[in-house]
Amino acid sequence: MKAFVYTRYGPPEVLQLRELERPAPGDREVLVKVHAVSVNAADWRVLMARPFLARLGNGLLRPRRQVLGADVAGTVEAVGKDVRGLRPGDAVLGDLARFGWGGFAEYACAPEEAWAAKPATLPFAEAAALPLAGVTALQGLRDAGRLRPGERVLIYGASGGVGTFAVQLARHLGAAVTAVCSASKLDLVRSLGADHVLDYGREDFTRSAERYDVILAANGYRPIRDYKRALAPGGRYVMAGGTTPQIFEALLLGPLVFAGSGKRMTALNASSNRKDLALLTDLFEAGKLRPVIDRRLPWSGLPDAVRYVAEGHARGKVVVEVAL
Repeated sequence: MKAFVYTRYGPPEVLQLRELERPAPGDREVLVKVHAVSVNAADWRVLMARPFLARLGNGLLRPRRQVLGADVAGTVEAVGKDVRGLRPGDAVLGDLARFGWGGFAEYACAPEEAWAAKPATLPFAEAAALPLAGVTALQGLRDAGRLRPGERVLIYGASGGVGTFAVQLARHLGAAVTAVCSASKLDLVRSLGADHVLDYGREDFTRSAERYDVILAANGYRPIRDYKRALAPGGRYVMAGGTTPQIFEALLLGPLVFAGSGKRMTALNASSNRKDLALLTDLFEAGKLRPVIDRRLPWSGLPDAVRYVAEGHARGKVVVEVAL
Protein backbone atom coordinates (compact mmCIF):
# COMPACT_ATOMS: atom_id res chain seq x y z
CA MET A 1 0.00 0.00 0.00
CA LYS A 2 1.02 3.64 -0.39
CA ALA A 3 1.35 5.93 2.61
CA PHE A 4 2.68 9.39 3.38
CA VAL A 5 5.67 8.78 5.67
CA TYR A 6 7.92 11.15 7.60
CA THR A 7 11.26 10.02 8.98
CA ARG A 8 12.27 13.35 10.48
CA TYR A 9 10.45 16.29 12.06
CA GLY A 10 9.85 19.27 9.85
CA PRO A 11 7.45 21.11 7.52
CA PRO A 12 4.97 19.31 5.25
CA GLU A 13 7.70 18.87 2.64
CA VAL A 14 9.19 16.05 4.74
CA LEU A 15 6.11 13.91 4.00
CA GLN A 16 7.05 11.36 1.34
CA LEU A 17 4.74 9.00 -0.51
CA ARG A 18 6.17 5.51 -0.11
CA GLU A 19 5.19 1.89 -0.59
CA LEU A 20 4.64 0.05 2.71
CA GLU A 21 3.49 -3.43 3.54
CA ARG A 22 -0.24 -3.55 4.09
CA PRO A 23 -0.95 -4.29 7.76
CA ALA A 24 -2.67 -7.52 8.76
CA PRO A 25 -5.31 -7.21 11.49
CA GLY A 26 -4.69 -8.87 14.83
CA ASP A 27 -7.33 -10.93 16.59
CA ARG A 28 -9.30 -7.87 17.76
CA GLU A 29 -8.35 -5.47 15.00
CA VAL A 30 -10.07 -4.17 11.88
CA LEU A 31 -8.33 -3.35 8.61
CA VAL A 32 -10.01 -0.50 6.72
CA LYS A 33 -9.54 0.64 3.15
CA VAL A 34 -9.32 4.41 3.57
CA HIS A 35 -11.65 6.48 1.40
CA ALA A 36 -11.04 9.83 3.09
CA VAL A 37 -8.92 11.28 5.89
CA SER A 38 -9.11 14.72 7.45
CA VAL A 39 -6.18 16.78 8.71
CA ASN A 40 -6.12 18.12 12.25
CA ALA A 41 -3.89 20.60 14.06
CA ALA A 42 -2.51 17.62 15.98
CA ASP A 43 -1.07 16.24 12.73
CA TRP A 44 1.05 19.26 11.91
CA ARG A 45 2.03 19.84 15.54
CA VAL A 46 3.45 16.33 15.78
CA LEU A 47 4.97 16.57 12.29
CA MET A 48 6.75 19.84 13.03
CA ALA A 49 7.33 19.07 16.74
CA ARG A 50 5.61 22.27 17.84
CA PRO A 51 5.92 22.64 20.74
CA PHE A 52 9.11 20.68 21.29
CA LEU A 53 7.30 18.61 23.91
CA ALA A 54 5.33 17.08 21.04
CA ARG A 55 8.35 14.81 20.61
CA LEU A 56 7.71 13.17 23.96
CA GLY A 57 6.31 9.73 23.36
CA ASN A 58 7.22 9.84 19.66
CA GLY A 59 11.00 10.09 19.73
CA LEU A 60 13.22 13.03 20.64
CA LEU A 61 15.48 12.88 17.58
CA ARG A 62 13.28 11.16 14.99
CA PRO A 63 9.69 9.97 14.99
CA ARG A 64 8.86 6.40 15.93
CA ARG A 65 5.35 6.58 14.46
CA GLN A 66 5.99 7.56 10.87
CA VAL A 67 2.44 7.67 9.48
CA LEU A 68 0.19 10.37 10.88
CA GLY A 69 -3.54 10.82 10.37
CA ALA A 70 -6.25 10.23 12.98
CA ASP A 71 -9.61 10.88 11.29
CA VAL A 72 -10.49 8.13 8.86
CA ALA A 73 -13.55 6.98 6.94
CA GLY A 74 -13.57 3.90 4.75
CA THR A 75 -14.68 0.34 4.16
CA VAL A 76 -13.77 -2.68 6.25
CA GLU A 77 -11.33 -4.86 4.30
CA ALA A 78 -10.67 -7.60 6.86
CA VAL A 79 -11.27 -8.35 10.53
CA GLY A 80 -9.52 -10.40 13.21
CA LYS A 81 -11.01 -13.62 14.52
CA ASP A 82 -12.31 -12.01 17.74
CA VAL A 83 -14.07 -9.06 16.07
CA ARG A 84 -17.83 -9.38 16.48
CA GLY A 85 -19.43 -6.08 15.53
CA LEU A 86 -17.96 -5.45 12.08
CA ARG A 87 -17.43 -7.44 8.91
CA PRO A 88 -15.83 -6.87 5.50
CA GLY A 89 -17.75 -4.38 3.40
CA ASP A 90 -19.06 -2.32 6.34
CA ALA A 91 -18.62 1.44 6.04
CA VAL A 92 -16.95 2.94 9.12
CA LEU A 93 -15.38 6.05 10.57
CA GLY A 94 -12.85 6.29 13.35
CA ASP A 95 -10.34 8.31 15.34
CA LEU A 96 -6.96 6.55 15.47
CA ALA A 97 -5.15 9.03 17.72
CA ARG A 98 -5.21 6.62 20.69
CA PHE A 99 -4.14 3.68 18.57
CA GLY A 100 -0.92 4.77 16.90
CA TRP A 101 -2.33 7.01 14.13
CA GLY A 102 -1.82 5.65 10.59
CA GLY A 103 -4.59 7.37 8.62
CA PHE A 104 -2.35 8.95 5.97
CA ALA A 105 -2.33 5.66 4.09
CA GLU A 106 -4.41 3.60 1.71
CA TYR A 107 -5.19 1.14 4.52
CA ALA A 108 -5.45 1.70 8.26
CA CYS A 109 -5.54 -0.94 11.00
CA ALA A 110 -6.80 -0.36 14.55
CA PRO A 111 -8.71 -2.18 17.31
CA GLU A 112 -12.44 -2.66 16.80
CA GLU A 113 -13.18 -0.07 19.50
CA ALA A 114 -11.66 2.65 17.29
CA TRP A 115 -14.37 2.25 14.64
CA ALA A 116 -18.05 3.17 14.48
CA ALA A 117 -20.58 2.44 11.77
CA LYS A 118 -20.95 5.13 9.11
CA PRO A 119 -24.56 5.95 8.18
CA ALA A 120 -25.35 5.50 4.50
CA THR A 121 -26.48 9.14 4.34
CA LEU A 122 -23.11 10.42 5.58
CA PRO A 123 -20.61 10.74 2.69
CA PHE A 124 -17.09 9.48 3.29
CA ALA A 125 -15.54 12.97 3.16
CA GLU A 126 -17.95 14.33 5.77
CA ALA A 127 -17.49 11.20 7.87
CA ALA A 128 -13.72 11.72 7.93
CA ALA A 129 -14.27 15.29 9.15
CA LEU A 130 -16.30 14.17 12.13
CA PRO A 131 -14.37 12.08 14.70
CA LEU A 132 -11.58 14.01 16.41
CA ALA A 133 -12.98 17.52 16.11
CA GLY A 134 -16.56 16.46 16.78
CA VAL A 135 -15.71 14.43 19.87
CA THR A 136 -13.43 17.21 21.15
CA ALA A 137 -16.27 19.74 20.88
CA LEU A 138 -18.75 17.34 22.48
CA GLN A 139 -16.57 16.38 25.42
CA GLY A 140 -15.40 19.97 25.88
CA LEU A 141 -18.95 21.27 26.27
CA ARG A 142 -20.77 18.33 27.83
CA ASP A 143 -18.09 16.84 30.09
CA ALA A 144 -15.41 19.43 30.86
CA GLY A 145 -17.72 22.43 30.56
CA ARG A 146 -20.78 20.74 32.07
CA LEU A 147 -22.91 22.94 29.87
CA ARG A 148 -26.59 23.00 30.82
CA PRO A 149 -29.71 24.24 29.01
CA GLY A 150 -30.19 27.98 29.31
CA GLU A 151 -26.56 28.75 30.10
CA ARG A 152 -24.44 31.20 28.13
CA VAL A 153 -21.45 29.80 26.28
CA LEU A 154 -18.73 31.60 24.34
CA ILE A 155 -16.77 29.71 21.70
CA TYR A 156 -13.45 31.29 20.79
CA GLY A 157 -12.20 30.07 17.43
CA ALA A 158 -15.72 29.23 16.30
CA SER A 159 -14.95 28.86 12.58
CA GLY A 160 -12.34 26.11 12.84
CA GLY A 161 -12.74 22.35 12.93
CA VAL A 162 -13.61 22.06 16.62
CA GLY A 163 -15.37 25.43 16.71
CA THR A 164 -17.88 24.72 13.93
CA PHE A 165 -18.96 21.53 15.72
CA ALA A 166 -19.02 23.31 19.08
CA VAL A 167 -21.45 25.99 17.88
CA GLN A 168 -23.90 23.35 16.67
CA LEU A 169 -23.53 21.11 19.71
CA ALA A 170 -23.95 24.02 22.14
CA ARG A 171 -27.25 24.85 20.45
CA HIS A 172 -28.27 21.21 20.67
CA LEU A 173 -27.50 21.27 24.40
CA GLY A 174 -29.83 24.25 24.82
CA ALA A 175 -27.31 27.02 25.45
CA ALA A 176 -27.23 30.62 24.24
CA VAL A 177 -24.20 30.73 21.96
CA THR A 178 -21.78 33.58 21.35
CA ALA A 179 -19.22 32.78 18.64
CA VAL A 180 -15.93 34.62 18.15
CA CYS A 181 -14.05 34.47 14.84
CA SER A 182 -12.65 36.70 12.10
CA ALA A 183 -14.85 39.07 10.08
CA SER A 184 -14.76 36.93 6.94
CA LYS A 185 -16.27 33.97 8.79
CA LEU A 186 -19.10 35.63 10.69
CA ASP A 187 -21.76 34.50 8.23
CA LEU A 188 -20.55 30.93 8.45
CA VAL A 189 -20.84 30.66 12.23
CA ARG A 190 -24.14 32.52 12.15
CA SER A 191 -25.47 29.91 9.73
CA LEU A 192 -24.51 27.17 12.21
CA GLY A 193 -26.86 28.60 14.82
CA ALA A 194 -24.85 31.09 16.87
CA ASP A 195 -27.07 33.60 18.66
CA HIS A 196 -24.38 36.27 18.67
CA VAL A 197 -21.23 36.58 16.56
CA LEU A 198 -18.21 38.72 17.37
CA ASP A 199 -15.38 39.79 15.09
CA TYR A 200 -12.28 39.43 17.27
CA GLY A 201 -10.58 42.13 15.21
CA ARG A 202 -13.13 44.75 16.24
CA GLU A 203 -14.80 43.54 19.43
CA ASP A 204 -13.16 42.45 22.67
CA PHE A 205 -15.48 40.08 24.52
CA THR A 206 -13.44 40.44 27.71
CA ARG A 207 -14.19 44.18 27.88
CA SER A 208 -17.97 43.92 27.60
CA ALA A 209 -20.39 43.54 30.50
CA GLU A 210 -21.47 40.10 29.29
CA ARG A 211 -20.40 37.14 31.39
CA TYR A 212 -20.46 33.50 30.35
CA ASP A 213 -21.11 30.27 32.18
CA VAL A 214 -18.78 28.36 29.86
CA ILE A 215 -15.96 29.49 27.57
CA LEU A 216 -14.58 26.95 25.11
CA ALA A 217 -11.31 28.13 23.55
CA ALA A 218 -10.70 26.10 20.41
CA ASN A 219 -8.17 28.29 18.62
CA GLY A 220 -6.29 31.55 18.86
CA TYR A 221 -4.75 33.16 21.91
CA ARG A 222 -5.97 35.33 24.77
CA PRO A 223 -4.26 35.72 28.15
CA ILE A 224 -5.78 33.34 30.64
CA ARG A 225 -6.83 36.18 32.93
CA ASP A 226 -9.01 37.52 30.11
CA TYR A 227 -10.97 34.28 30.03
CA LYS A 228 -11.32 34.30 33.81
CA ARG A 229 -12.61 37.88 33.80
CA ALA A 230 -15.27 37.03 31.19
CA LEU A 231 -16.68 34.14 33.22
CA ALA A 232 -19.78 34.42 35.37
CA PRO A 233 -19.55 33.28 39.01
CA GLY A 234 -19.05 29.54 38.97
CA GLY A 235 -18.08 29.67 35.30
CA ARG A 236 -15.93 27.09 33.52
CA TYR A 237 -13.12 27.75 31.06
CA VAL A 238 -12.20 24.84 28.78
CA MET A 239 -9.01 24.98 26.72
CA ALA A 240 -9.54 22.63 23.78
CA GLY A 241 -6.60 23.71 21.64
CA GLY A 242 -4.89 26.87 20.54
CA THR A 243 -1.45 28.35 20.09
CA THR A 244 1.64 27.19 21.95
CA PRO A 245 1.61 30.24 24.30
CA GLN A 246 -2.01 29.54 25.19
CA ILE A 247 -1.29 25.88 25.94
CA PHE A 248 1.74 26.58 28.13
CA GLU A 249 0.10 29.48 29.94
CA ALA A 250 -2.96 27.37 30.75
CA LEU A 251 -0.90 24.45 32.02
CA LEU A 252 1.61 26.50 34.01
CA LEU A 253 -0.45 29.45 35.28
CA GLY A 254 -4.01 28.16 35.10
CA PRO A 255 -4.18 26.54 38.54
CA LEU A 256 -2.67 29.63 40.16
CA VAL A 257 -4.89 32.14 38.32
CA PHE A 258 -8.11 30.27 39.07
CA ALA A 259 -7.28 29.26 42.66
CA GLY A 260 -9.93 30.44 45.14
CA SER A 261 -12.02 32.19 42.49
CA GLY A 262 -14.97 29.80 42.44
CA LYS A 263 -14.34 29.47 38.70
CA ARG A 264 -12.72 26.48 37.03
CA MET A 265 -10.26 25.83 34.23
CA THR A 266 -9.85 22.54 32.37
CA ALA A 267 -7.22 21.66 29.79
CA LEU A 268 -9.24 19.21 27.74
CA ASN A 269 -7.77 15.87 26.78
CA ALA A 270 -10.52 14.45 24.59
CA SER A 271 -10.69 10.70 24.06
CA SER A 272 -12.67 9.27 21.19
CA ASN A 273 -15.00 6.34 21.83
CA ARG A 274 -17.66 4.47 19.87
CA LYS A 275 -20.50 5.78 22.02
CA ASP A 276 -19.71 9.43 21.33
CA LEU A 277 -19.05 8.75 17.65
CA ALA A 278 -22.46 7.08 17.42
CA LEU A 279 -24.08 10.08 19.12
CA LEU A 280 -22.52 12.43 16.57
CA THR A 281 -23.66 10.32 13.62
CA ASP A 282 -27.17 10.17 15.12
CA LEU A 283 -27.21 13.97 15.32
CA PHE A 284 -26.12 14.15 11.69
CA GLU A 285 -28.94 11.85 10.63
CA ALA A 286 -31.39 13.96 12.65
CA GLY A 287 -30.26 17.10 10.79
CA LYS A 288 -28.80 18.70 13.94
CA LEU A 289 -25.11 18.49 13.05
CA ARG A 290 -23.20 18.93 9.82
CA PRO A 291 -19.48 18.84 9.18
CA VAL A 292 -18.16 22.03 7.59
CA ILE A 293 -15.54 21.29 4.94
CA ASP A 294 -13.30 24.09 3.72
CA ARG A 295 -11.32 22.12 1.13
CA ARG A 296 -11.28 18.66 -0.43
CA LEU A 297 -7.93 17.67 -1.87
CA PRO A 298 -6.83 14.61 -3.83
CA TRP A 299 -4.53 11.99 -2.33
CA SER A 300 -1.47 13.61 -3.89
CA GLY A 301 -2.34 16.89 -2.19
CA LEU A 302 -2.04 15.64 1.38
CA PRO A 303 1.12 17.68 2.18
CA ASP A 304 -0.70 20.78 0.86
CA ALA A 305 -3.63 19.98 3.16
CA VAL A 306 -1.31 19.78 6.18
CA ARG A 307 0.31 23.07 5.18
CA TYR A 308 -3.05 24.81 4.83
CA VAL A 309 -4.27 23.60 8.22
CA ALA A 310 -1.00 24.74 9.81
CA GLU A 311 -1.62 28.27 8.53
CA GLY A 312 -4.65 28.42 10.83
CA HIS A 313 -7.21 29.92 8.46
CA ALA A 314 -9.37 26.93 7.56
CA ARG A 315 -13.14 27.25 7.79
CA GLY A 316 -14.06 23.97 9.38
CA LYS A 317 -12.21 20.89 8.17
CA VAL A 318 -9.80 20.00 5.38
CA VAL A 319 -10.32 16.55 3.87
CA VAL A 320 -8.13 14.43 1.61
CA GLU A 321 -9.91 11.91 -0.58
CA VAL A 322 -7.74 8.80 -0.69
CA ALA A 323 -9.90 6.36 -2.66
CA LEU A 324 -13.23 6.93 -4.38
